[in-house]
Amino acid sequence: MGTPETSREPCPDRILDDVGGAFGMGAVGGSAFHFLKGIYNSPSGTRLLGGTQAVRMNAPRVGGSFAVWGGLFSTFDCSMVYLRQKEDPWNSIFAGAATGGFLSMRQGLGASARSAVFGGVLLALIEGAGIMLNKVLSGPQNMPIMIDEPEPVPGMVGGGPPGIPAGLSGNPVQVAESGSSDSDSSWFGGWFGGGQKKEPATSGGSKTEILESFDAPPVPSFEYK
Repeated sequence: MGTPETSREPCPDRILDDVGGAFGMGAVGGSAFHFLKGIYNSPSGTRLLGGTQAVRMNAPRVGGSFAVWGGLFSTFDCSMVYLRQKEDPWNSIFAGAATGGFLSMRQGLGASARSAVFGGVLLALIEGAGIMLNKVLSGPQNMPIMIDEPEPVPGMVGGGPPGIPAGLSGNPVQVAESGSSDSDSSWFGGWFGGGQKKEPATSGGSKTEILESFDAPPVPSFEYK
């Protein structure tokens, strides 16, 4: 987002731009003000006519006064830019003070100094408000993006996946298969005495178990003799 100094027109065109904008602002604002004032001061029955007559008489004068102020301000502003060779809020502050003092020069040195101080303070407030507004509008765009990482669940080994208690963060399927093979070995060995022949584990870590061949027991007969 550009600052008010960098977003304005270049200096030769800035004067005409400010003169036109100031005249339009003064004409619109003066029309509204003098229309309401003319309605209020006119007698009943001719209030609308009095309001329009007040606008026709006073609105161009107010617009012209604003245009003069805007033209002088832009002229002093461009002069400060040329002398200082940079664009910053100090140019507008000096231009406001010079404009206020120049317009009150016919009333004396004291009135001119007071108008210069008032113009400088007014432009300083305007420039400060513009800088603060730019900072507020550009602040959320430069904020870093915060990503919340999930905290490890208490009782987990090494911060394993949630839902698996401590001691079972490995492969539960392999544990179940090994337990099942051990139970089968003890059952066959206890009933038939044949046992199992265990082969050494391969390099991959898996176990291969082969049962010995044995004769099946006779099928019991439940016939009554």
